[in-house]
Amino acid sequence: MTLMLTLFLLVFVTELINWIGQSVLLEFFYALYLRIFYSSTAARQRKLKSEILLNKKELLQTSAQDQFAKWAKLRRSVDKGLADLEKLNSELSAARTAFSLKFKTALWIMTTGLQFVIGWWYRKAAVFYLPPGWLGPLTWWLAFPFAPAGSVSCGMWQMACRRVIKVGERVAKEVMAPSVEGSAGQVPTEQKTGAGTGKKDE
Repeated sequence: MTLMLTLFLLVFVTELINWIGQSVLLEFFYALYLRIFYSSTAARQRKLKSEILLNKKELLQTSAQDQFAKWAKLRRSVDKGLADLEKLNSELSAARTAFSLKFKTALWIMTTGLQFVIGWWYRKAAVFYLPPGWLGPLTWWLAFPFAPAGSVSCGMWQMACRRVIKVGERVAKEVMAPSVEGSAGQVPTEQKTGAGTGKKDE
């Protein structure tokens, strides 16, 4: 029973991740990672961006001919700010690339990789046994490749769980779709009744 539940949960989590999308999860967890480990860098980046925008705005309003000293000072400030911002962007970009690689690797190990390991480790074990003669000569197929005859192997149980979860997902989407379309395409009562009414001639 423990093996059956473990394999089902692994398949369920894997399909749930596929349904949500790795990119969505990556963005969510990277935002947390950034807030925990790079909060000061991100704060400096935001502050630097706002300073550059203010200096650029002031630079555009300053005449290079009439106020050359002020214009040159603002220009140097903008150039220095852009150079510093480029360094911060490179640092955060490198951090994102490293985090993305580690996150995707950990996600694969905890889902698909773990399924492979458990399936190989328990390749000769029976997840559960079928009633005798339940599927006749096809019973051997459910024990494929190494499980005892009359039982369901880990690989077949994973395949069955994946299939059932995908069917359940499709049914859930079909059930939710009409309600969403109905609420989006609903015409207000005033529009329905107001179109056919008119004032009577007095």
